[in-house]
Amino acid sequence: MPDRDAEFGEYLDSRAVVMRRTAFLLSGGDWHRAEDLVQTTLAKIYVAWPRLNREGGVDAYSRKVMVRSAIDESRRAFRRRENVVERLPEVGVDPVGVDDAVDVRRALALLPVGQRAVVVLRYWEDLSVAETAQALGKSEGTIKSQAAKGLAALRKHLADGRILVEGQR
Repeated sequence: MPDRDAEFGEYLDSRAVVMRRTAFLLSGGDWHRAEDLVQTTLAKIYVAWPRLNREGGVDAYSRKVMVRSAIDESRRAFRRRENVVERLPEVGVDPVGVDDAVDVRRALALLPVGQRAVVVLRYWEDLSVAETAQALGKSEGTIKSQAAKGLAALRKHLADGRILVEGQR
């Protein structure tokens, strides 16, 4: 009988980088929240490991757990704080020297968590509409709609050229 911890360790070694990147995108570009999300996901996977190992589909299960955990985390009251200010901060308009990937990540962080989850799974994880629907427990029509709305919002944020710096929303 194979050692559960050794098998889990091998899985973790092979998928840790991908899980961290996906969690980073799902958490709106916050590495601290991404690390927490990965830890939560790994704890849930470890508990279910004997069942998953026999049935296969560990990657699909881990994505599903990660997305649902990100959505659950975003619903907590302490995550919904708003900073009210009298005037909006001035934002620089000169994008010279700024990596496009940073702008996309910042724009992605501005999306609602559901749209962000769909966009990340569809276009980062390269899942099909059906696979994304299954991972999120939604209909394929909902996935198509959320993907279209998410992409439109990303385009708008990027076209505005006013992507806010980290910590400002």
